[in-house]
Amino acid sequence: MSDHKKSLENVNKNMMELAKALPDEMKGFMNLHDAALEKGALDPKTKELIALGISICIRCEPCIISHVDSLIKLGVTKEEIQETVAVAMFMGGGPSVAYGGKALEVFDQLS
Repeated sequence: MSDHKKSLENVNKNMMELAKALPDEMKGFMNLHDAALEKGALDPKTKELIALGISICIRCEPCIISHVDSLIKLGVTKEEIQETVAVAMFMGGGPSVAYGGKALEVFDQLS
């Protein structure tokens, strides 16, 4: 089993290094991040659940870890993660089963 707490620290460290190396690009990315996730017709937790589902479908483990961490901070339940995994499996097929399992493992370790 992976140490997802350590992986989260590594993801955050790498983002900080990118911000140092590419300040303008990362500022633009973070502006997009913040704008996309702010409250609108959908609340931020719903938007993060969508991002998690996409992360599972595109098989981005660092993205899964980051979005699960954000969701925990927003008060997500394990059942909400499980339903998001189910939709990702529907849309992403077999590989999403494996990455959906990772999402649940990350939730269990970080919550």
